[in-house]
Amino acid sequence: MKRTQPLNVIWWLVSRASGIVALVLISATVLLGLAMATRMLRRPAIKRVSARLHEHLALAAIAAIALHGAALLGDHWLKPGWRGITIPFALHYHPEFTGIGIIAGYLAALLGPSFYLRRRIGTRRWRSLHRLTVLVWVLSTVHTLGAGTDAPSVWLRAVALAPAVPVVYILVLRLAPRRSSKTARRVADERPPVTGKRPPADVACAARARR
Repeated sequence: MKRTQPLNVIWWLVSRASGIVALVLISATVLLGLAMATRMLRRPAIKRVSARLHEHLALAAIAAIALHGAALLGDHWLKPGWRGITIPFALHYHPEFTGIGIIAGYLAALLGPSFYLRRRIGTRRWRSLHRLTVLVWVLSTVHTLGAGTDAPSVWLRAVALAPAVPVVYILVLRLAPRRSSKTARRVADERPPVTGKRPPADVACAARARR
C-alpha cells in the first residue's frame, strides 16, 4: 500500500479549507448587510463600524474564493486546468455544482468592489445591484453541498445551512415595511381629492333634507 505524498494533497487541502472559509465569510457578509439594510443597527457609531466590517468581509470572501479556485490547479487528481476553474460547467467533477460555484465567484467579484462605485453609479443603482449578494450566498451554499468533499458530513451541512434561518427572517423584516407602505400609497391614491370648494346650493339642500 503506497503512502500518499503530502505534496499531492496539500493543494486539495488548501482549496478545501479556503472554500469553507469563503462560505463562512459570504454568510457573515450577507447577514451583516441585511441587518444594516433593515436598520437593526441604529447607533451611528455601530453603523460606521458595521459598514467597514461589511466591506472587509466582502473583500476577504473574494480573496478566499480566488484561493479556493487557484489551489485546485495544483491538485494532481482533479487536474482542472484554467478552463475547469474559469468556465462554468466545464469541469468533469460534478459539472453542475462546480459551474454554480464559478458563477457565484464571478458574482462575488463583481459585487464586492461595488462599494467604491457607489457614488459614480448612484445609490439606487448600487442598492439594486447589491441585493444580488443574497444570490451569491444561495449559489455558494448549493455549490458546497453539491460538490464539497465533506458535503455528506453533518458539520459542513450545519455550517452551510445555519445562516438560512436568520437570512430568511431578516429578509421578511425587510420586505414587510415595503408592502405596508405600498398599501398605504394605494389607499391614499383611492381617496377623492380635497378641493376645498363648497358644494352647490342644491346639493347642500338635498343633504339637509335627508337629515
